[in-house]
Amino acid sequence: MVRLVGTLLAAIAALGVVPAPAQAAVDFSGTVKLSNCSGSLVRLPSSAPEDKALVLTNGHCVDLMKPGQVLVDQPSDRTFTLLGGSGTQIAKLQGTRLVYATMTGTDAALYRLDRSYQQIQQQHGSRALELSATRPVTKSEIRIVSGYWTRIYSCQVDDFVHQVREASWTWNDSLRYTPSCNTIGGTSGSPIIDAASGKVVGVNNTGNESGGRCTMNNPCEVDATGQITVRKDTNYGQQTYGFAACFAPGTRLDLTLPGCEVAKP
Repeated sequence: MVRLVGTLLAAIAALGVVPAPAQAAVDFSGTVKLSNCSGSLVRLPSSAPEDKALVLTNGHCVDLMKPGQVLVDQPSDRTFTLLGGSGTQIAKLQGTRLVYATMTGTDAALYRLDRSYQQIQQQHGSRALELSATRPVTKSEIRIVSGYWTRIYSCQVDDFVHQVREASWTWNDSLRYTPSCNTIGGTSGSPIIDAASGKVVGVNNTGNESGGRCTMNNPCEVDATGQITVRKDTNYGQQTYGFAACFAPGTRLDLTLPGCEVAKP
């Protein structure tokens, strides 16, 4: 059988046909459960094993913040339940600082833990998910992994939305999912994982539940000309690649770094 497969691959290569790349196995590894939301243990492309670990979730999982409000380097004693690949609870993780949180322009929050990536891996066998430093593309396969519900949603990036508006909040360049990612309450903060690379490309945050127009739990889409579109039963997330430019070595947030374009206090 191995020889036959090898012969077939050689024939395909000779014809100039390149097989589709294998997809990363996406499970619950690296995801966490919060008291009210989902989240994930994440590392930056430049993170070192000895760096204190980070947890990604939504800004609204911290608080329903006011438009323009940005929280930076606040003390925190929040705890997170770390999940294993099968979704079983394997550890409690302790946060020490709220590194960043906002609901302006995006809906994201990052906590720092009291343990390093290396310590968590050695003690619990869990690796952090890597934050992608590049923008995702339309029609790419994604998985939204909810630690709160221990459920994985599979779909594609349907498109990018100029602005998603919900009540008094506006989020820019948002991800719209194809219908099979019919996320629900409690999935807020779930990592959006690119199925091909296994990297985090966004954070799940909202959906239009009943067809309302730009109201709480009924976000609308606003295009570059200001035209509003309502898509009932459609769900959205916020891209995260921009955070890679906002951290110095040691997972130290530095909002003055070149290319860091997230909202600032």
